[in-house]
Amino acid sequence: MSVQQTIRFNRIFPRIVMVLGLLGAFSAQADTASEVPALMKLLGMDAKQLAELEQGKTVPFDIAENNDKELAAGVVMYMPAKPDTLVKFINEKSLASVDTDITAQGMIPANAGLESFKGFSLKAGSSEAKKLLRAEPGSQFNLSTDEFNTLADIKATDADAASQAYRAILLERLQAYRQKGLKGLAHYDRGDGLFARPSEELRAATMANKVLTRYFPAVYKMWLNYPAAMPAGATEQFFWLNRKVEGRPTAILGHRILLSSEAGEVMLSRQFYVGHSYNSNQLSIACLPYRDGSLVFYANRSFTDQVAGLGSGVKHSIGREQMRGEIVKRLVNLRGLLK
Repeated sequence: MSVQQTIRFNRIFPRIVMVLGLLGAFSAQADTASEVPALMKLLGMDAKQLAELEQGKTVPFDIAENNDKELAAGVVMYMPAKPDTLVKFINEKSLASVDTDITAQGMIPANAGLESFKGFSLKAGSSEAKKLLRAEPGSQFNLSTDEFNTLADIKATDADAASQAYRAILLERLQAYRQKGLKGLAHYDRGDGLFARPSEELRAATMANKVLTRYFPAVYKMWLNYPAAMPAGATEQFFWLNRKVEGRPTAILGHRILLSSEAGEVMLSRQFYVGHSYNSNQLSIACLPYRDGSLVFYANRSFTDQVAGLGSGVKHSIGREQMRGEIVKRLVNLRGLLK
């Protein structure tokens, strides 16, 4: 399976966390914009790139990758809106407003049951429904050993049965995450005794953010040790998506944290279940007041088996560029919607 088929959705962190740390450090200052040059320098950017941002261009910044399954990239863009306006718009208008590959989505309430996923379905007559009900351990679907066994016991072959089975899997995975956090994430059975471990991937991504640990210790501890109490100024949301990835519908479960401060707005998002193609994801959006609008720092970190192994360096290079392209596309879409 080619790398060009893999990178279609949100991923996160390292240097963006430096932005978060600076936001925390600057929160007592009246003029956050005066710190922008120092922040840009921290991200490896210069005055020329800051000028490009003011002209409406997008500027990439590098994020270190810690293992051969990681892909990470970051992009900065100037937006003609204040930070709170941006985050409110994204939150109210939904991800589908900037991500046209999302075909259905829904917010998940605290007392979620199967009805919370009724908007998720696989089309009647679709090959995806048939493949799901015949699924076996491997790379075609991200499922645990028990989930594969459950599907094997279903005798029906229609899309309704497949959709109902998938909704049950989503509910069980949601409940496990809410009860145990990252420890509750079941491994993906790849067959032949091999497993992908999204829990370890997301934990490693979170622990790598030393600046977040320093400046936002309460948020860091909550994010790493969820379930835990929300720190002051933070709220959480859970959501599901049906998104086209590699031309296939895929179910995604997400956990989002919104943090407001005097310095700006921060959104953290974790995809703790993804139906296929990549294993897990974290993204961060930090909106910093600048001139009459905001500088938006958008960073993704994703984990996928498809860029590991032979030719990993080339696969990472291609995947990273694809990821940056997706980020730019979303930011441009967002800017267009704000006009």
